[in-house]
Amino acid sequence: MKASDVKNKCFIIWSNKVEGRLDPHFYKPDFLDLIESFKNSNFEVKSLKEISEKITSGATPKSGGADYTSKENGVAFIRSGDINEEGKIDFDSILYVKKEIHNGKLKSSQLKKGDVLIAIVGATIGEVSVYSNDNEANINQAIALVRCKENINPEYIKAFMLSGMGQKQLDKIKRPVARANINLEEIGGFKIPVPPLEIQSKIVEVMQLAYEKKANKEQKTESILNSIDDYILGELGIKIANLKNKHCFSVNFKQVEGKRLDPKGYLDTPRAILEAISKSKYKVKTLSDLLDSSIAGEWGKDNTIENNEGHSLIKVLRNTNFDNQGNLNFDDVAERFIENKKLEKVELKTGDILIEKSGGSPIQPVGRVALIENLKDRFTFSNFLQCFRVKKECLPEYLFCFLKALYRLNYMEYLQNQTTGIKNLIMEEYLSILVPLPPIGIQKKLADEFRNRLESANKFKAEAMKEVGKAKIFVENLLVTQK
Repeated sequence: MKASDVKNKCFIIWSNKVEGRLDPHFYKPDFLDLIESFKNSNFEVKSLKEISEKITSGATPKSGGADYTSKENGVAFIRSGDINEEGKIDFDSILYVKKEIHNGKLKSSQLKKGDVLIAIVGATIGEVSVYSNDNEANINQAIALVRCKENINPEYIKAFMLSGMGQKQLDKIKRPVARANINLEEIGGFKIPVPPLEIQSKIVEVMQLAYEKKANKEQKTESILNSIDDYILGELGIKIANLKNKHCFSVNFKQVEGKRLDPKGYLDTPRAILEAISKSKYKVKTLSDLLDSSIAGEWGKDNTIENNEGHSLIKVLRNTNFDNQGNLNFDDVAERFIENKKLEKVELKTGDILIEKSGGSPIQPVGRVALIENLKDRFTFSNFLQCFRVKKECLPEYLFCFLKALYRLNYMEYLQNQTTGIKNLIMEEYLSILVPLPPIGIQKKLADEFRNRLESANKFKAEAMKEVGKAKIFVENLLVTQK
């Protein structure tokens, strides 16, 4: 364990330093060191409350209730998941409330152009944006609205809050409970150096330029990622027309007899994708025919339980360790006790393919896929995941890039159901997916080209993040003298 880890887990604080909250998280030495560093600021440090005309949050009308309406007839209702640090809001995907609700019980949280929006509850906590639209809009209770005084540039507030110092301060005041949250009083107490307007504007200019460079590199990244799927499908002779699903259609009884009854599986798009795969220039097999085994995961027991005889403590990958490009994040991995008899089956091996079979989000279907490579430690996987082990006639690297191409076609949207908010792959249908099977040499060629392009995309992605990182460090050094 690092010395810094010990420092943050075991520490003493004097009673005169207690500010009202009693949870240890609030007084971690790193956080107190941050506040102490503000004494070295080149400018006066004030609280958000001191430099704001208004700090408030909204409310949430009952889900699906009479307060909501269509985009054409309503006012944009922005939730914490709708904001991002670049200030972009997709007005086609958000909810809309009736104008009388906007002007009535939500009147105090009406937005104005230039309002700073801070996510204060849930998974997106700490995201900061500036409302830059002229349209009327409102917010829910998971967003704090900060309306700055005239001598404060709201884009500067955003820039500081997204810097390392700003995010660490937000981490300090949020409560590390199951649903992390920050209250408005704590937002008002947020400390921020306040330079003259010209310096605020300079900082905004630096950050905006960095985000422009980041966007350009991300565009290149997306272009490469799209080319990967087009390349794989093109080399396999799979041609998929752009189809739109009909809202109303009919199928005959024989098509559904003994099968699923929901309409998703009978839409034009999934049927066209299956037909295109069947016409590949290579022979096709079902996914299940290419597998030696398909293994469900095991969540195991909490690592604090003492009586675990016959169990082993092992790292467990979850769907939260996935990204959409097939990468796995091994930094935030849970440790659990798994029964030794079960561990023999569920311990991961190089070449295994992991499928996200449960979870997802409102805008993302389940079915993300990852390939296990170069394992340097022992891992297993949670019950939200499924592990495929491939027969010798099919390279796992090839099957991985084919399944990933299908995911990016949004095909998994049609192979899932939803219960109590959790999306689940219909595994029987997933295992019946048709997979073209070219000779091993062609499989290797496709997998190698996939890997080369993915590495190029990841390089641009890293450069994009570096642009913003350098700008944030510049802002910190400008505002606070570093020792």
